[in-house]
Amino acid sequence: MSTSPASSWDVPRLPRADGRVVLVTGGNAGIGYFVAEQLSAAGASVVLGSRDPVKAEAALGSIRGRVPGARVRAVRLDLADLSSLQSAVESLNVACLDAVVLNAGVALDDPLRRETGDGHELMFGTNHLGHFALTRRLMPLLSAAPAARLVTMGSFAAKSERLDPDDLQSRTDYRPKRTYGRSKLAQMYFGLELDRRLRAAGSTVASVVVHPGGALDSLTPSRPPVHVRTTGALLRAAPAALLVQGKHAGARPAVRAVLDPAVHGGQLWGPRVFGLRGAPRHEPVWSHLADTSPAARLWDASCDLTGLDFDLATTPG
Repeated sequence: MSTSPASSWDVPRLPRADGRVVLVTGGNAGIGYFVAEQLSAAGASVVLGSRDPVKAEAALGSIRGRVPGARVRAVRLDLADLSSLQSAVESLNVACLDAVVLNAGVALDDPLRRETGDGHELMFGTNHLGHFALTRRLMPLLSAAPAARLVTMGSFAAKSERLDPDDLQSRTDYRPKRTYGRSKLAQMYFGLELDRRLRAAGSTVASVVVHPGGALDSLTPSRPPVHVRTTGALLRAAPAALLVQGKHAGARPAVRAVLDPAVHGGQLWGPRVFGLRGAPRHEPVWSHLADTSPAARLWDASCDLTGLDFDLATTPG
């Protein structure tokens, strides 16, 4: 049962977030853009993490055009390049972070397996390992806030997947859709395992996992030049709106996880209707995500693959 039902959350009238600083990875497009826009409208100071400065500037212009007085800026962030993450964190130039939304992701249809410059499978290396390493480096800034939240954007595609601990990098079984789903499942395991370790360490930081349900470009309102929806695309997608939604709506579980005081660490939030569309709600953690053994093994493997010590008992801050 949800401890904070969807009906108690007014989507169009968000609580104010003035004075709070939030980093949104992949905030220049898709769901991340709308997370940034909605948090900016609530008064938060939002930093877009983006690997493409041109797209970041377009997103900043769109948000400023829609949100008068928006406090929004961008930093260059390439999750596929682990060696660049420390300088990205330093470029934030803030004393603390009140929230981070781990949203950026790579989804490939290419049947050919690709790798990051560090030699990791591209989707697993970017979506999971990049965020794992970034979070390790952000912990001092999160711990410096009174009650920071780390929000991990999962995916409904992860619900039907299972991790293969012997093939995390999809070296023997690479299928783009499966590998993407597993990379998002790894992120979700990480978000839940992180909260368990934060609680054990007595940290004030909370880690929450969310997913956007079914979020389609064709049901997403235009935000030129970030996103342009044609009338034809909207008409063709109209029947799908009975089951899924646009990316503006897919952003809402993450926004609620940042702003709602009723949200707690270790929870899973997603859309109300069949987990695919509707107002954000607290839902039961999926049965395979509730298994702590794969999460603990993934944590250890992630430390080995990134070369990082992520022991919250010794992490600065």
